[in-house]
Amino acid sequence: MKRSIYLLAAATLLLASCGGGEAEKKKDAKADSAASVRKAIPVTVMEVQPAPFTAYIEIQSQIVSDENVNALPQAQGPIRSINVQIGQKVSKGQTLARLDASSVETQIKTQDVQVALYKELYQKQQSLWEQQIGTQVQLLQVKAQYDAAVAQRSTLLAMRDMYRIVSPISGTVDQINLKIGDMAGGMNPMGIRVVDLDKMKAEAKLGENYLGKVQKGNDVILVFADINDSILTKVGYVGQSVDPVSRTFTVEVKLGNNKKLRPNMSCKMKIANYKNNSVITVPVSVIQKTSEGDVVYVANGNKAKAVMVSIGQNSNGMVEVLSGLEAGEKIIIEGFEELDNGAPISVK
Repeated sequence: MKRSIYLLAAATLLLASCGGGEAEKKKDAKADSAASVRKAIPVTVMEVQPAPFTAYIEIQSQIVSDENVNALPQAQGPIRSINVQIGQKVSKGQTLARLDASSVETQIKTQDVQVALYKELYQKQQSLWEQQIGTQVQLLQVKAQYDAAVAQRSTLLAMRDMYRIVSPISGTVDQINLKIGDMAGGMNPMGIRVVDLDKMKAEAKLGENYLGKVQKGNDVILVFADINDSILTKVGYVGQSVDPVSRTFTVEVKLGNNKKLRPNMSCKMKIANYKNNSVITVPVSVIQKTSEGDVVYVANGNKAKAVMVSIGQNSNGMVEVLSGLEAGEKIIIEGFEELDNGAPISVK
């Protein structure tokens, strides 16, 4: 009897053991199946089409004038009068201001008396000589005195001119850094600034690594952020030598007269140094660097497809794709960071 009970218990344990093993296997199989189904990754796509592409070299530049001068007097003294206003157009040689030249003017008045005296003596001696009275030596002596007096007066007039501030160019008064009573000249660098607004230009310094990459005649966009404006023009001059200290060369863009611009304004100079009339471009950010080369992901139905591409120039965040993509393909521009080849996707 006891043996029968033992056999029954053993059979029961064996059946329980076998039934539990089958359940675990089914459970594991379900888990494996669930793991094999990947959740679709949401992505954003962009359809690519060939279009013109231009690459730019961007550099900060400054507006300057070919003729921008600080007019100063040749002599030293207090300012007696200012004859111009800011914004006034002036001619080359025009008097902008006068210094106190009273000491020189006093000497000129004294010399005027001398000139008049020697002139009268010379005329009288000449009249006597014509009447054959007196000697030729006397005539020559009086004439020499008269000529010397005239020459001395001319010297004093030239000295008086040194007490003027004269514009060395034709242009527009841009700054007046003096006022009546100020001491001008000597060690004082303050004067009256005159600018020729018809000869303005944008000037930039490019590193020597750009030598040969910028040519006279290249298209240029000047962007003035402060006045929310831009100008499309061309490179007018490219420096032929490199500064030994800064290792840069000069690039200039002629502007002519533009009422919106002023010397010393800053702007961004965008030099177009490469053009492709028809090429597919993609954002630089979507290019994935791998050991095998550059890769982008395209939407292939509901899956991501890794495509090897050959890239060229880049500018303004875009890069040209020379091979690997066809017109009409939809590249993934958002969500690509989590992708691999064949990954399920969901286009937003």
